[in-house]
This record gives sequence, structure tokens and C-alpha cells, in this order.
Amino acid sequence: MAEKEEWRGKIGKMAPAEMAKFVAGATLCRLGCLDDKGWPYVVPVWHEYQDGGYYFVPRARASWANYLKKDPRASLCIDEWDGMRKVMVKGEAKIVEEPNIGGKWVEIARSMSRRYLGPHGPDYIEPTMGEPRWLIFVKPLDTKTWQGVDWPQRYKHTKW
Repeated sequence: MAEKEEWRGKIGKMAPAEMAKFVAGATLCRLGCLDDKGWPYVVPVWHEYQDGGYYFVPRARASWANYLKKDPRASLCIDEWDGMRKVMVKGEAKIVEEPNIGGKWVEIARSMSRRYLGPHGPDYIEPTMGEPRWLIFVKPLDTKTWQGVDWPQRYKHTKW
């Protein structure tokens, strides 16, 4: 029976080390915030996991950066297309840097470009270093993780 179930993967919450390794990979993050009219706004973005939270480096004209400046509530979803691993975060955004050229965001952007684009990361990022960018940090207030193809126990055998 166990052999037949291998396709499900490891099932359950991720251990902290498993989560840290997963979010340090090249999986896109979907960041959710509220727009100027209070509607949900979700955008796929590169992220950098460090300092116990998530850094983002939006371009100066990114509307979602202004949305987070006005209302710091943020939701993050980092998951794999096959549904095997996922991390969901409810957090609070802090504007570390307003749009600038040459700030702390530079090294974080370089790191992200290498992680997401491999050896071609510098080919992409270096020619754009003259474009101003924000640096935003999302501090997690609540994090939920899951891995494997199965339902959490709390959903099973529920009588309605």
C-alpha cells in the first residue's frame, strides 16, 4: 500500500527548516494587498526570504507598492504548480526604502536575479540598476504550510 501512495509525497505541515528551504527557492510568490478602493489586488513577484520575513523590490511605478504604503496588510502565497508544497502568510508590510537608485535593495535584487534566472540573472538585472526601486519587507504575523496530496485531518470525517 505504501508504494501505491508515494505519489502523494510527504504529507502534513512543513518543519521550519523545510519551509525555510522551500521559500529560499525560485518559486514565485503571489502577493495580495488592497487597492485604493478596497479591492483585493494580487501580483506574482520575486521574493527574498531573510531576517524572518520576505523582501520585495518593486519598480518605482508599481501600484502595489503604493497600496502597501497606504495599508500594510499583506497576504503571500508561495506554492508549487503541482500543489505539493505551499506556504501562506498573513503579514504586515514595512516600507524599508522609497524608490531610489543604489539603496539596500540592490544586493537583494541581485540575489533574486541569480536565484530566479540562474547564470543569466546579472544579464537581466545589471542593465536596470539605474531604475529606481522600492524595498518592502513583509513581516509574517501568521504562517501556514502544507505539503503532499491529502487533506488535513481537520477536514476529514466531518459531520455536517
